[in-house]
Amino acid sequence: MAPSADHANPGLSAERLARIRSLPTAELHLHIEGTLEPDMVFELAERNGVSVPFESLEDLSSRYRFHDLQSFLNLYYECMSVLRTRDDFRALGERYLQRAHEQGVRHVEIFFDAQAHTVRGVEAEDVLDGLLDALRAAEQKGITGGLILSFLRDRPVQEAMDTLESLAHRTDDLLAVGLDSAEVGYPPELFVPVFARAKELGLHRVSHAGEEGPPSYVWDALDLLGAERIDHGVRALEDPELIDRLRRERVPLTVCPFSNVRLAVVSDLAQHPIAELLDQGILATVNSDDPAYFGGHLGDNLAGLVEAFGLHDETLERLARNSVEASFASERRKAELNALIDHWVESVAATR
Repeated sequence: MAPSADHANPGLSAERLARIRSLPTAELHLHIEGTLEPDMVFELAERNGVSVPFESLEDLSSRYRFHDLQSFLNLYYECMSVLRTRDDFRALGERYLQRAHEQGVRHVEIFFDAQAHTVRGVEAEDVLDGLLDALRAAEQKGITGGLILSFLRDRPVQEAMDTLESLAHRTDDLLAVGLDSAEVGYPPELFVPVFARAKELGLHRVSHAGEEGPPSYVWDALDLLGAERIDHGVRALEDPELIDRLRRERVPLTVCPFSNVRLAVVSDLAQHPIAELLDQGILATVNSDDPAYFGGHLGDNLAGLVEAFGLHDETLERLARNSVEASFASERRKAELNALIDHWVESVAATR
């Protein structure tokens, strides 16, 4: 786990914490590169003969302090330089999926930043195949999922298109495309052709918007990119008309509480807008984003919110069902996931 996981051990009883972490959920906002824990950075660096600019595990751990999105991204890209082979991505995926399973995740839709690897000479298909290897193994433990090819918005648009075309023959192995990285100054409108092509290929479309960028980025992600889900989206609350639309159209927001605190989107967890989003009837979900950097996996995020807001089990159930509804899982799988949530509700009731 990442250093200084200050939200990951909330002041809850062991029994309550275990109950929260056993809640079956779908994780819809998870960057696989953001699950790269410090010890694994050094492990892969040694295995692949890669030099990293960190003197020790303690030195790297001390750098997990961020004042905004860009300060995080700088470290994020430095660390991922150790990822070189299909086996590296398989190992990374397997470690995340094990952690996620321990915290209730039963379906996951994983972002991967192919461009961040291809610019270093890594083949996009090695990234894809390594992650697919990990997902196939996880099915034996009851986790289903898929992969979201996420474009780096602060890199050339043509590069994003080229990356998509390079994997166009593998669309059966992709679930969706997304848009991430530095938001401010890189509006959704830049990527209209790329998302139009993704639609032609039959892929779902999601987009980061309204984290650091303004509410207008959320509007444009919906109207110009055809986004079916908005990743983050917390600044939508600044625009009542947008909130009305999100509520009316049941547009999901994949909210990441610990991330928002660590990147100074909000000052502390008690100020997070998740409760207001739920009160407004928004289809909000809870996710971990980059758990190795932000202090906890999905169950930890839920536990932190319980401590910060005193959320009841009924609200946790609602968040879990939101995650299922917002997922791109088949209707059959959604029914299975909701049945798992039913069982959790029954088990909680039996202990009262």
